[in-house]
Amino acid sequence: MKLFRYLCLLLMAMQLLSCSKQTETLNLIAAKDLYPLQVGKTFTYRLDSTVVTTFGASLQQFYYLAKDSVESSFLDNQGRQSYRIFRYLTDTLASAPYQYAATYYAVIDSNKIEYVDNNLRFITLVNPVSENTTWSGNSYINTTTNAANYFLNNWQYQYQNVGAAYTVKKGNMNNTVTVLQQDESSSPTFNPNFYYNKTYSVEVYAKGIGLIYKDFLHYTYQVTPSKYYETGSYGIRLNLVDYK
Repeated sequence: MKLFRYLCLLLMAMQLLSCSKQTETLNLIAAKDLYPLQVGKTFTYRLDSTVVTTFGASLQQFYYLAKDSVESSFLDNQGRQSYRIFRYLTDTLASAPYQYAATYYAVIDSNKIEYVDNNLRFITLVNPVSENTTWSGNSYINTTTNAANYFLNNWQYQYQNVGAAYTVKKGNMNNTVTVLQQDESSSPTFNPNFYYNKTYSVEVYAKGIGLIYKDFLHYTYQVTPSKYYETGSYGIRLNLVDYK
């Protein structure tokens, strides 16, 4: 009788494990599902831009509406499907016409998504999309001989909150994935009497939609020979307003 009960319990445990694995497999998200581009799609964001004021006296923010439009597709030199994205800016009330601001490129690889911004190639998403997966997202960028890019060195991207909901200006988004790219500072808190360096970068993607949130901030604050923010300090925050 004891042996029979043991065998029943073992069989039930195996069935539960099998069901769990099947459910886990069915719920897997591929990198390309988080960035499903096609020509003609548009994404409108509230864009908050942080820049250094004259002589590095302070950090100042400017606010816009940004419209990212997938303008065309092409094959890169490796034969991979790629997309050209134009960004247009206007004021937050959209009272003026959108003005062209920049061009970006996205490359859809079988196992990763690459994003080219200002000639810097980032690996923004990889497979498998699972909790705590890590990768060197800035490995294509020269961070050793180019001083301006040094702060991008050795970033370890990490998936967090896979499948969680996330609220942006568009509303509540289900089935999202957070990519923590960097969170580093020279000390726990900022004190205007001491040197301080901070780099923070995170992106959030929604399955079937794309990028819904981005928060990037990098700055260096010096106290000698005077107090100032270094040139090259900047930040950008994107919050999805709408998409079509």
